[in-house]
Amino acid sequence: MQFKHLCQSELVRKISLWALSIGLLFFGFFSNTWRVADQNWFATHQKDTEAHIMGRMVKSRQDGIFSAGGLNGWGTAKSTDAEWIPSTELGPQYTVYLYELSFEKFSTYNSQPAGQGMIFSLLDRLIPLSPQIKLWSFYALTAVLSAIALTAIIGWFYEEFGGWVAIFVIGSAVLSQWLTVFGKNLWWSLWAFYLPMIVVMYFLKRYRETLDRQLIRFGIVIFIAVSIKCFINGYEYITTTLVMMMVPFVYYVILDKWSSRQCVKWTLVAGLGSGVAIFFSLIMLCFQIGAAKDGFMDGVEHVIWSFGKRTYGEAEDFPPVYAASLNAGTLSVVITYMNGIFFDFNNYLSQANSFVSSFLLKVRYYYLIVLFVVMSALLFLRSNKEILAEQRPHYTALIWTTWFSILAPLSWFVIFKAHSYIHTHMSFLLWQMPFTLFGFAVFGSAIIAWTKKQTKNSMDEL
Repeated sequence: MQFKHLCQSELVRKISLWALSIGLLFFGFFSNTWRVADQNWFATHQKDTEAHIMGRMVKSRQDGIFSAGGLNGWGTAKSTDAEWIPSTELGPQYTVYLYELSFEKFSTYNSQPAGQGMIFSLLDRLIPLSPQIKLWSFYALTAVLSAIALTAIIGWFYEEFGGWVAIFVIGSAVLSQWLTVFGKNLWWSLWAFYLPMIVVMYFLKRYRETLDRQLIRFGIVIFIAVSIKCFINGYEYITTTLVMMMVPFVYYVILDKWSSRQCVKWTLVAGLGSGVAIFFSLIMLCFQIGAAKDGFMDGVEHVIWSFGKRTYGEAEDFPPVYAASLNAGTLSVVITYMNGIFFDFNNYLSQANSFVSSFLLKVRYYYLIVLFVVMSALLFLRSNKEILAEQRPHYTALIWTTWFSILAPLSWFVIFKAHSYIHTHMSFLLWQMPFTLFGFAVFGSAIIAWTKKQTKNSMDEL
């Protein structure tokens, strides 16, 4: 009876944590309830990009979901409609969708398979409500999926490190202004970026005792997760997604002391599964572009051109607008992103002193990096004490994994340097994939470890 009671109590804790996390994140993502981001920024952020989804839904309603290769894009309203179209704050693509008008011309966006646009187009067709209510429901759906994805990660921290560490990670996600402004965006579909990592987290946790028999299944799971990510939002931040996917892998490698042979074998399978997924996704994209243009090779040419302009292509091979980004120094790009703002107290306080306002009230990412370095050292020192012998392997694995996770955002800043140089209005999001989540887990673990009394009690108080 006592064992049954303990199991029920643990289940109640888990459900409560998930409910708390999903609730806090959903309301932050959906309406900026916690005022983490400037309200005007929240209301307008990436609406120009999201307008491609509006365009896709109008095109799908007009000519079918797979018209123009199923690709997202922007349209031009028919001249007969343009004379009386009422204006909306978010622009003409929203206006045409909300007033159920049609396009005279449609220009495709060719750099992703547009799965999110197809899915919203299907929902738009199936739901018998007004466009205004449907758009509201699409935002709610996206916000709740993003909240669930991050809560799944938080749930993993709860199972590995206990409730207080999970609370620290929840706090870091709720307070991130970048997660907040991206959380309900239809184009970005934030949840899809985290899906491969979540799958690996729970797969390795579940099959820790029988891993040797799960290699093929692991490859299949990786293939499916990466395929879904590529279908939903294409190759946006793909290197970050793939490195992030391997973060829990590193954790279990260190925790369970994998052999080098085992590490190489599983890494190759992960690489093969994700590589095949990306390859088939690119083939599908080339066919989509070919359907919208003149053939499959148009798709191949676009993929090659698009990769070059985002990385280290020769400036003379591209339009002049890309010259500065292609010639930019990699180190200067990384420094720009280190100087970005994670959380801004100015949203809550009125501060006249410019130094205090600019440097003390704005929590920048390099502040967090320094904080996580200090907390990693403190956690490492404390974990060597006898009272933490039981948790020492977990803490050691967490520290190493946290500093591996910083490679996820850095991979994009370095490899896709040209894209990062241009897109400083959005790519700070990558620090949350998943470096800050793990960093705050280290922070929370260090606080708990240094406040633990001189007993051999475990961390099961939560």
